Amino acid sequence: MSLLHIMIFIPFLFAILVPFIHKMCNPRIHTGWFVLIVPLGIFLYLLKYIPLTASGKTALFELSWMPSLGINFTAYLDGLALIFALLITGIGALVILYSIYYLSKEKEALHNFYVYLLLFMGAMLGLVFSDNIFVLYVFWELTSISSFLLIAYWYHRKNSRYGAQKAMLITIAGGLAMLAGLILLSIMADTYSVREMMSIAQEIASHKLFLPAMILLLLGAFTKSAQFPFSIWLPDAMEAPTPISAYLHSATMVKAGIYLVARFTPVFGGSAEWFWLVTGAGILTLLYGSLNAVQQKDLKALLAYSTISQLGLIMSLLGLGSAALYYRTGNEASVYAFAVAAAIFHLINHSTFKGSLFMVIGIIDHEAGTRDLRRLGGLAALMPVSFTLAIIGSFAMAGLPPFNGFLSKEMFFTSVLTLIEQPVFGAKTLAVLIPIIAWAASVFTFIYCMILVFKTFTGKHHPEKLDKPVHEAPLGMLLPPMILAALVIGIFFFPNVIADYFLKPALAAVVPAQTGLDIKISAWHGWNKEVFMTIGVIACGSLLYRSLKKWSPVYQLYPKRFTLNHAYNLVLQGMEDLSLKITKRYMTGFVRDYLVYIFFTIILVLGGALWLLGGTSFNFSKNAPVNAFEVGMVIGMIMAVLTVLLAKLRLTAIIALGALGFLVSLLFVVFRAPDLALTQLVVETVTTVLFLLCFYHLPELRKEKSRISFKLTNLVISLGVGSVFTVLALSANNHRFSETISSFFEDSYTLAGAKNMVNAILVDFRGLDTMLEILVLCIAGLGVFTLIHMGDKGQETGSSLLEKIRSNDVILRTVTKAASIIIFTFAVYLFFGGHHNPGGGFVGGLSGAAGLILLYLAFDFETIRENIPVDFKKLAAAGVLIAVMTGAGSFLFQAPFMSQTFGHVELPVFGDTELATALIFDLGVALAVVGTAMTIILTISEDES
Repeated sequence: MSLLHIMIFIPFLFAILVPFIHKMCNPRIHTGWFVLIVPLGIFLYLLKYIPLTASGKTALFELSWMPSLGINFTAYLDGLALIFALLITGIGALVILYSIYYLSKEKEALHNFYVYLLLFMGAMLGLVFSDNIFVLYVFWELTSISSFLLIAYWYHRKNSRYGAQKAMLITIAGGLAMLAGLILLSIMADTYSVREMMSIAQEIASHKLFLPAMILLLLGAFTKSAQFPFSIWLPDAMEAPTPISAYLHSATMVKAGIYLVARFTPVFGGSAEWFWLVTGAGILTLLYGSLNAVQQKDLKALLAYSTISQLGLIMSLLGLGSAALYYRTGNEASVYAFAVAAAIFHLINHSTFKGSLFMVIGIIDHEAGTRDLRRLGGLAALMPVSFTLAIIGSFAMAGLPPFNGFLSKEMFFTSVLTLIEQPVFGAKTLAVLIPIIAWAASVFTFIYCMILVFKTFTGKHHPEKLDKPVHEAPLGMLLPPMILAALVIGIFFFPNVIADYFLKPALAAVVPAQTGLDIKISAWHGWNKEVFMTIGVIACGSLLYRSLKKWSPVYQLYPKRFTLNHAYNLVLQGMEDLSLKITKRYMTGFVRDYLVYIFFTIILVLGGALWLLGGTSFNFSKNAPVNAFEVGMVIGMIMAVLTVLLAKLRLTAIIALGALGFLVSLLFVVFRAPDLALTQLVVETVTTVLFLLCFYHLPELRKEKSRISFKLTNLVISLGVGSVFTVLALSANNHRFSETISSFFEDSYTLAGAKNMVNAILVDFRGLDTMLEILVLCIAGLGVFTLIHMGDKGQETGSSLLEKIRSNDVILRTVTKAASIIIFTFAVYLFFGGHHNPGGGFVGGLSGAAGLILLYLAFDFETIRENIPVDFKKLAAAGVLIAVMTGAGSFLFQAPFMSQTFGHVELPVFGDTELATALIFDLGVALAVVGTAMTIILTISEDES
């Protein structure tokens, strides 16, 4: 595993530790100080790659994940990935520093905040460094999930929940479309590597799936980066705390779509469809965002629409720059490649001035108690530092000197004018229209920047409209925006440092043929068209700002029923109403009805497929003869089933069901499957107790007058399911399309050091399956616990059911002491012996749970708790964590996930001893099984409802 991989995984690993750090650290010390180490350390580490990428080189590190499927975590670092990674970690560090002073350690759930933030940071780092498209997709969706958690951080607020839901629905839907596009792309290119796709871009362009793949991919990019018409989620996401808004919506999440377009420009760029889709969406988003920002009364809403507008600007530049791949070489290609450089430059600039502005708005909200422009005014004298920072950030966004936004805005004007001077893809009318839209949007950008500064900080102060006296923020809260504001000014005076070390390497990644393009950025180029456009922006913007009250009422004329938000709400409400109508049709409240749906579907799908596809063919010639002993067991099983069906008492039914299970385990013994027999025996023992506990809560059996239809339906369904699965099993035995894999597993001792083939399959060959199974088991246990204890907070709990049914007999207690020792010893034997003999972590854990259940039945709870002070929920969680960490530990040795190894060592007493990492994994399985089984049993026993 490379250090770059470790840098990606560190935020995830630290996220696991944050709750423990939060709980153990001194209450006077903010948890953020510990978390700050993570982004700061990664940022400092990544700085060492700047000379590498500046020299035109790249770095590639491969980590095996699923090599048999061609899916490995290949970390690819070039100029483009490095810029995004530095923004993610650098601004992440500043945001965490800001949050230390913004979020109260007494009032906020800081451990949740930093866990979500670190998850998001790790997901973004994994996204920008992934070369494998499906690994990239995994991180892509992880950003959507973690951003949902961040936006809904104040989940007690309705607007926070609404904003988080809207963001997740839109971005997840786009992500699914992107996944479909990536699948099509992998089919066209016959590779999962973005680098390899770039090398065969011409072959991909001629494929019939080229356009569908492009559209699907862009849907993912447009939804994530809030491009029109998918931009409606971003303003509602502003309900999150300001540190989250500053991080997600200025520097990271919304830039993921920008990154995706930039990364796949070498694959799709050069085509007219890509050019017009990306440029068109960007320029419309630029205008839409700037027009809507002007009418906002909430400062964060204003910044949200300004972010939409600025993202549209960057996206349109990437679209314009993709024309360089159409020309490939020559002056025309260089002219359009300049737009890509402008896009990347403005991306960097936007992260600095917008991050600073978000933090300033957060300071105003924190100190004044409101973000409403109608209640603010005259804050310049009370908050002089914040006022200065607001001027720097706002004027940079407006494109005024001496701030970095002026430079990238001039480059933007140069790029859109290129369409007039050098038309491409038949652009005639649009060659004039796009610069006009760009200029008009810039005018409105100037207006909302002036609103942000002057409506907030100048004019008359109204303390009576505020909830508390206003004063300047503490230095710790001011320091992060001050650092960003310093960068805003510093980049203006030294832009070519950015150009040489960042823009040129990133340009080479987006437009590979333009590696030698000389990028020189300066504040003055003479009296050219761009300068006159800027003067026009300032003049018209100033005039419109001064007359804002006269023309702003025009916004009220637009009917709200025609807005995108209204359309979204209507669609969502319609979907909910439709689903509610459908759900009411089949959700009757009776488990029997749900089982009928499930079993009928099985009969219809499987039975229909067998019949229509002609899959029902049998061959009994190779079957072993059936002896009288086996016939007797089958008859016994039939009798047990009939007893369950016809029993009038639940206790009789439970006993009959247990007898059926034990007969099945006996059948496993006859067929020489001791592992299955052991597991079945222990499972039957534990589930019998579980059934007893569950049936205790059910009402008395009632005799109904007419149950003919009920029994007839049961008969038809049961015969149908039984027949379908019998035919399916017999047919499957007769259809072998390939050689059996059993010969591979027979070599388990050589491959896994295990003489017990079954255990080797569970913990080595198919360890991932087992890990997911125990995860599902733990989720089921937590589900039982949550459902039963839902709404029980603050209520007195009575004695448990186990205590009620527990016998006080001295003989039982005496026998239990001896029996439990035997059971626990046997459980330990099964656990350690499972690698070579029947047993293993699963059956060992179940045996241990059976011993604990016996103790709980015989003794009172207080005695057990004093002698076994274990929280079984935490035990189950620890088991899953051990299993996952064992699987992830293989990464340290450049091996795929869940790889196991073994070896022989000489121990003083035991001599030659075999040690296998599978034993650690099996330990996790055992703990998870014990913890989950006991959680379910004890939770149900304590339910007195």
